[in-house]
Amino acid sequence: MTMIDRRSVLAGSAALLAAQAAPAATAPDTLKAAAAARGRRFGSAFAWAPPGRDAGSFANPAYAALLRRDCAVLVAENQMKWQAVRPAPDRFDFAQFDAMVDWAMGNGFAMRGHTLLWAYSKWFPAWLNGADFGARPATEAARILTQHIDTVTKRYGRKIHSYDVVNEAVDPDTGTLRETSLSRAMGGTLPVLDLAFRTARAAVPHAELVYNDYMSWEDGNEKHRAGVLSLLEAFRRRGTPVDTLGVQSHIGLFQPTTDAGVLAKRLEPEWRRFLDRVTAMGYRLIITEFDVRDRGLPAAIGPRDRGVADFARAYLDIMLSYPQLGDVLAWGLSDRYSWLRGFEPRPDGAVARGCPYDLDLNPKPLRTAMLSALATGTRRAG
Repeated sequence: MTMIDRRSVLAGSAALLAAQAAPAATAPDTLKAAAAARGRRFGSAFAWAPPGRDAGSFANPAYAALLRRDCAVLVAENQMKWQAVRPAPDRFDFAQFDAMVDWAMGNGFAMRGHTLLWAYSKWFPAWLNGADFGARPATEAARILTQHIDTVTKRYGRKIHSYDVVNEAVDPDTGTLRETSLSRAMGGTLPVLDLAFRTARAAVPHAELVYNDYMSWEDGNEKHRAGVLSLLEAFRRRGTPVDTLGVQSHIGLFQPTTDAGVLAKRLEPEWRRFLDRVTAMGYRLIITEFDVRDRGLPAAIGPRDRGVADFARAYLDIMLSYPQLGDVLAWGLSDRYSWLRGFEPRPDGAVARGCPYDLDLNPKPLRTAMLSALATGTRRAG
């Protein structure tokens, strides 16, 4: 029979009392803390604007406070695109993006790069759409693209850890690759995309290289998803150095619905099949531009916010169930500065409520849904 050690009993009793007296672990109360608990980073797009302007900029103290509160990683909404940094074939202008990177580094944020090539003529600078590539068009087009990627990536070095190297190369209506002035000069779109990724890998071997697109889970995206899968398969066959699929995640409720959760359940199986195929090819995932388009929901704020939150929670629960999913970035934190107001206004004129904070920078049910999803998702692999 074992003798009971009185000192062990006393020590055990003391430990039990201490555990009972200790406060319970508190749930994360910021989006960045909730993400970090599962090995991820939460972040957002942000902008450049002069001090005093009402904008989603780091120079706006109220908005900067939201960024500091909830974000660990940032991405420029527009200021690293070709239209912003390369106004002419022989001239670069980094003034605005430099200021954004300097502010982010000075305040402890990581930075993503968006984008080294937006493979869509609509968003090319005018000089590139109208370029005369001369007697050797393929060589000249390759030189312009290589020069651009080398110049941008080498300027920022290790300050930027992840790049959307190519953005939106797939036509959503057909599933085929878009043609541009570069692809016509180089004899096809795939050679352009290959060159972009290979140039980026050589210039910044440390960085995550992302193909970024807006194929989504709603009805009507079938051709877009199929086209992205075909492109990802082609990258693997060709040995193109692509690490990750950027899932923009501008999800949307476009038709009237009384139960966004039921709609999400219907969409889930096909969306999982898509993600399963992507990850089976060895790609990682990243949410690059999350928000919710609410055109199909009523104008009344209560039911609209509930619908947005329910739809977002169901979507994020799926995405966050994949250990291959890395960072999660919103395309802006506040409805006040969201691109949705200008690019996709509601038919009734009401302000879209697709961001975690409202017009007055107050948190909404969407933020609560995002917080819960991030806190309970599967831990990130690696």
